[in-house]
Amino acid sequence: MRRPALAERLVPPFPAEFFRGADWILPLLVTLIGGLPRFWNLGRPDAVIFDETYYAKDAWSMYVYGWEHTWQAPAVADPPLAAHGTTLFSCTQTCPEFVVHPPFGKWVIGFGEQIWGLNPVGWRLMTAVLGTLAILIVARTARRMFRSTLCGCIAGLLLSFDGLAFVMARTALLDGVQMFFILAGFSCLVVDRDRTRARIIGQALQTSRLGPRPWRLLAGVCLGLATATKWNGVFFLVAFFVMSLTWDRGARRAIGVLRPTRETLRRDVPGAVLALPVTGVFVFLLSYAGWFLDTADGGGWDRFWAQANPPRGFPDIPFSRVITSWIPDPLRSLWFYLHEQYHAGVNITTPHPYMSNPWSWLVVGRPVAFYVGPPGCTASTRVCSEVLALGTPLLWWFGLAALPYLAWRWLARRDWRAAAILCGEAAGLLPWMHYAQRTIFSFYAVSFAPFVVLAATMTLAAIIGRADGRRPLRRAAGAAVAGAIVIGVVVMFGYFYPIYTGEPISYNDWLGHMWLPSWI
Repeated sequence: MRRPALAERLVPPFPAEFFRGADWILPLLVTLIGGLPRFWNLGRPDAVIFDETYYAKDAWSMYVYGWEHTWQAPAVADPPLAAHGTTLFSCTQTCPEFVVHPPFGKWVIGFGEQIWGLNPVGWRLMTAVLGTLAILIVARTARRMFRSTLCGCIAGLLLSFDGLAFVMARTALLDGVQMFFILAGFSCLVVDRDRTRARIIGQALQTSRLGPRPWRLLAGVCLGLATATKWNGVFFLVAFFVMSLTWDRGARRAIGVLRPTRETLRRDVPGAVLALPVTGVFVFLLSYAGWFLDTADGGGWDRFWAQANPPRGFPDIPFSRVITSWIPDPLRSLWFYLHEQYHAGVNITTPHPYMSNPWSWLVVGRPVAFYVGPPGCTASTRVCSEVLALGTPLLWWFGLAALPYLAWRWLARRDWRAAAILCGEAAGLLPWMHYAQRTIFSFYAVSFAPFVVLAATMTLAAIIGRADGRRPLRRAAGAAVAGAIVIGVVVMFGYFYPIYTGEPISYNDWLGHMWLPSWI
């Protein structure tokens, strides 16, 4: 591995890097700090909160039947479910449930239920595990990107004390699962970039192929799993596919290849297509294994649609009927099911009191109340208990303020790190603009929360400055400002902690936490 160029280091090495293993020990310590509160009283609230009414049940069904199963109505099923009830299916044999999301996230949530049982801790266990592991991954990724353990620790701390990531790690929803695999896929591509550039520059591979790239393949697996959790993962897959090829072109250009674009298209694109889109599609299909393996009539939704609908081809496309007749019936049935899923999902337009516009996500304009304990939070009540999916305001506001700096670093300095971070944020935010007419919620932003953290980390590193010995006062002042921001995020997280975990507080105290009218 080549030594990182001086220009790639925004801040000096953390002093503790001089002891062996600091690059792992310190991120692990930060992960422990962030992980403990994620598991502490994980069963609180001892209730089915928000969309857990869907995913806790669907997850259990996956292990009983292999596909989502119809349950009794929430008013009937949810109270005994929180009291560890397990026999609440609306029928005893085959009753498929139509769902708008792929199955992998439910397999993950259900794995926790198999370990701990069908109870609040069981269905939240795996989101807490993945939410904790995400801290380690973001810390290690930031360290690799910025060549500084200090930056890695800052990134890990910021994600540890982001309220949105924290709440999603303690709730059995699909978005926290998806965020983990998006971050893992991105991290694998960063490792692939480092190793590929070392090989290209070290051996001057101007025209030859680069050989096996296991980290890119692993990224394809992770991004395929992200898409198999929620359909919008495909936007990250496409964005990171282009980003990875851009890195390959930059590496070839750096060693003087005369036509780097042509060489990238010839040498790198085929392998990238296999490693990312093709692998992603394969993993996506594999996530439907339980649906495919069902052979009982009336099993998984639309499982036998093709048997009743012979191939008809596509209008105005010659031989399309012959071509579609070669597609196995299970795949045709799945294609129809996915088509129905997509259109059902994008046409969810029923008004909801907590729906929001995607632009408001960056300023935490309309957080979602996942849970409001009885008797509610009104002036007539003495005690309030709420779980509010609210990103730590200082972190998200600072992350928003960091975007112009990252844009400048990308456009004026051609900084690949700024471009990569902006790519991740754009893939998580911009597609939702197209679906703004749909009923959407601000907690979807957790998918790109790690990139908000990386944006804030890169900006804090610039504020700290480099220890070149020329401007010690400037660096001391920068370190003080950056330290104050990080401490401010931690303190603000502690202030909002009661409404992240559903702790009973007085009405006046609760109202004092509602800084904006749109938070109520």
